[in-house]
Amino acid sequence: MNETQDFHHLKAMLEWQVELGATEAIGDVPVNRYEVPAEAPKPKATEEVAPAPVLEAPNPVEIAKAAAMRATDLPELRTEIDAFEFCELKRGARNLVFADGNPAARVMIVGEAPGRDEDLQGRPFVGRSGQLLDRMFAAINMARDAEEPESSVYITNVLPWRPPQDRDPTPEEIAMMRPFLERHIALVNPEFLVLTGNISSKTLLGKTGITRLRGIWTEVFGIPVLPMVHPSYLLRKPEAKREAWADLLSLQARLRGDVDG
Repeated sequence: MNETQDFHHLKAMLEWQVELGATEAIGDVPVNRYEVPAEAPKPKATEEVAPAPVLEAPNPVEIAKAAAMRATDLPELRTEIDAFEFCELKRGARNLVFADGNPAARVMIVGEAPGRDEDLQGRPFVGRSGQLLDRMFAAINMARDAEEPESSVYITNVLPWRPPQDRDPTPEEIAMMRPFLERHIALVNPEFLVLTGNISSKTLLGKTGITRLRGIWTEVFGIPVLPMVHPSYLLRKPEAKREAWADLLSLQARLRGDVDG
């Protein structure tokens, strides 16, 4: 024993080792501190895992096209539209607004989207704008409830569900619902189309600026088309009724066979 390491000094060192966590003074197996450690085993190569396939998001427009083409008549088309789940407007609407009037009519009117009254009743153009529309066509002896195709009209909209707060439809909403509208027109196969307002003109003609487009006959899907201002515009600007009346007379002339009228 080193003379400088008396009993008390050694005892203090042992207690310090105990405090550090030492529990045994001598191991069960002798330790060769000069032994070279064996080379650690190489980890096994991990098998390459193929990345999970990236699933493409469904394309609402393509799904709408396929759904529309499945419809062979108007009841089936309504069913396909009602089953279409990709337009968020459906979740906030009370009713699907499909159409009104006589499907055999010579004239098909395409509006924009349902409003509050239309959403409540499930029929297009039944509010103030619709009442004015009825009076306008009654002036040329036409009505949605007329039995004879010669004097009846058939009415639908670009969108079948009401947008919140009656806002304008978005381009995405128009794009996904356009296949249904095109199929609707094909199934009805009218002699003439009347487009009321900017939204219907943009959807089917790709043009906006209804005050410039109105009254100018054009064609889509081989059908003569007459753009007109929306009745709601006439409620705000009654002075424009004169031009709307001229458009109605132009339609009446076409119906009579006077192309130059």
